[in-house]
Amino acid sequence: MSDVEKNSVSLRGAVSIALRGLAVSAVMIAAGAPLASAQNPTQPMVYEGTAGGPRLLEEGQPPAMVHATVEDAARVRAANARQGAGHKTSGGNLYYHGGTGGIGVETAPKIYLVVWGSQWNNNDPSGEIPILENFYTAVGGSSWANSVTQYCQGVASGTYFCNGAGTPGGNQANIYAGVWYDNAAAAPSRPSQSQIAAEAVKAAAHFGNTSASSNASVQYVIATSTGNSSSGFGTQYCAYHSSTSSSYGNVAYTNLPYITDAGSSCGANFNGLGPKAGITIVGGHEMGETMTDQFPSTGWTDGGGAENGDKCAWISSGQGASANVTFSNGSTFPVQSLWSNAFNNDAGGCVLSY
Repeated sequence: MSDVEKNSVSLRGAVSIALRGLAVSAVMIAAGAPLASAQNPTQPMVYEGTAGGPRLLEEGQPPAMVHATVEDAARVRAANARQGAGHKTSGGNLYYHGGTGGIGVETAPKIYLVVWGSQWNNNDPSGEIPILENFYTAVGGSSWANSVTQYCQGVASGTYFCNGAGTPGGNQANIYAGVWYDNAAAAPSRPSQSQIAAEAVKAAAHFGNTSASSNASVQYVIATSTGNSSSGFGTQYCAYHSSTSSSYGNVAYTNLPYITDAGSSCGANFNGLGPKAGITIVGGHEMGETMTDQFPSTGWTDGGGAENGDKCAWISSGQGASANVTFSNGSTFPVQSLWSNAFNNDAGGCVLSY
């Protein structure tokens, strides 16, 4: 067995342990994954088997579900191809992991955008905020996002196909619920996961979502300005999502860095889709994953810990390749495909429409 195969087998086993709810420290020891702590914030994460998924970024914080860079996705797919897995991860279809307090998917999703820090003031050279707002305004109800509705909660752990049981994920129109410019003071120059989580809780209070029920189908996208992204952006990940406990219940959030700062590593000109393509490719990836695994990793993931976005990230050709997609309001955005268990007679695959 090659070193890559050994790493893949052992680390998939570690993720499986994590998904059964053992301590984060046990995951770190079992996987042999380095801890990107405050003492060593730029230590590369070592992982084979999935292009993205659960990673330990900060001691004392839950795992974050990271969006792999273009280079990491290519590296993992090359390793999987040598094992006969093609561009897919080796984890198979997604299955349900029981949810947190019964919540495993967003049944009526709402997205709040948080423009964090005075560093944003008169400083958005790529126009990322208006692009994100236009995307989130248009995406609800689209056929692109509709694959999330095949996944549900209120079913047994281990379920692969809901078949009408439980309560399905939602994809209603008008999922974009608002924006908050929290820009009176500067955000940290390199915000940590715990600082981003705290900003998400602050946003929940700002929007009046001060109970567990009001946060049960909500995600907060914490956008940081150009030159102000968290450590590891563009080299270890393009974005990540996670959740944090609070007096307002569990709060789901995304760390969305200034995507064009990473250039081609996070989607600039990917598949010829333009220099700003990564903004909505990455934004859509995190949105779709949170809709199906709101409180990681208790929603829908595969056997290797990958979510519906991870399994289809940065596909450049063939089935599921990233492309421009036109939504019902006539606007067009670059997006990646999302994993559908139902595709190809329930064998699963990456789809741009469902």
